[in-house]
Amino acid sequence: MQGVQGGHHVTGRVYITGRPRYDRALPVPFVPEVSVRYSPFRMERWQSTWEHRVEINLSESGVHPLTVDELVALSGRDVDLGATILGYGQSNGSDELRALVAAQYDGASDASILVTTGGAEANFTSFWHLLSEGGTAAVIVPTYGQVPGLLESFGCRVVPVPLRESEGWQPDFDALERALADGASYVLVTNPNNPTGAVLSRASMDALVETTERHGAWILADEVYAGAESHGERTPSFWGRHERVLVTNSLSKAYGLPGLRLGWIVAPPALVEDLWGRTDYTTIAPASVSDRLACLALEPATRARIGERTRGIVRKNLGVLREWMDAQAGRFRYRPPDAGAICYAHYDAPVGSSDFAETLRTEKSVLVVPGDHFGMDRYLRLGFGNPEDELLEGLDRIRAAFDAVGRDE
Repeated sequence: MQGVQGGHHVTGRVYITGRPRYDRALPVPFVPEVSVRYSPFRMERWQSTWEHRVEINLSESGVHPLTVDELVALSGRDVDLGATILGYGQSNGSDELRALVAAQYDGASDASILVTTGGAEANFTSFWHLLSEGGTAAVIVPTYGQVPGLLESFGCRVVPVPLRESEGWQPDFDALERALADGASYVLVTNPNNPTGAVLSRASMDALVETTERHGAWILADEVYAGAESHGERTPSFWGRHERVLVTNSLSKAYGLPGLRLGWIVAPPALVEDLWGRTDYTTIAPASVSDRLACLALEPATRARIGERTRGIVRKNLGVLREWMDAQAGRFRYRPPDAGAICYAHYDAPVGSSDFAETLRTEKSVLVVPGDHFGMDRYLRLGFGNPEDELLEGLDRIRAAFDAVGRDE
């Protein structure tokens, strides 16, 4: 930053976009144009710290993960992973993998795809691009906290657009209109939604597309739960609805393969190379073994079998959860999720959600996500993608903890 080189002062000026410029020998102190601070990602810190230190983890939003052997068996192929060269792979994803991803999106080609290290890098890279579009974002809430946390860290203005629970967790379009009229240059939407598991209706998708197109705004659509529907057809993508759409996805949730850390961005081909260049600063390339296994998972026949497995787990375990909820004598208010192995439930008990989640962790060795991590106290996000016996044991421990709260009061 500021220092001495060959007897001269060296100063720098930081830019978020474009090529860095270094002004040498100027008698002025270094002053960054953008201040970047760290805004903690509360939910991720909570999960990352404790998910492997409890007996039952009900904080996850995906189904019970596959093993490598199970994935290979589902493919029906004889795969020799031992022959995989552990060098740098193609840094935007292998040609084969990008073609397999593109086949899922109407009108996309391998030139429309950037493979990333997980959905987190896909979201980060997309955010980095959209940051150059302006400092105000409309965020449909509640939502997964990564990009909103990045917005706060970079000092951007976040305009919340609430989902209305009374309308099946559909957006408040008056609030969206106000946010865009007030200068929001892009809209962040997670569909199917995290934490509610709700899918936007076709009417809501149409309205969001029409509104953003009219204002010249981008849509950043995180579609990681598509394919994990509890009933009905696969959730439609925002891809191709207008020219300013970025879609992110990964193998973590609907595929049960989070350990591969394999995600992607679908974007206009003219933009993909710019997005690809940004990953030169982050992870450089997806892991070679992950790329190979992802190709296996996304072959059409294997992908169909994985989808059947995922939806089977979601449907069966949602039935288990609903029976348990119904037996709780009005303790919970919830809307059954449309997709994902998550249920967002309001509870009737005299205790805050973080306090209750901490009690569950310390006294019952069960991990859940408290609603105040999404800005909504007295809610819990319950994951139900676990093996059935583990899920039932975890739910029984939650019931006992709520019963104890009632007795204490």
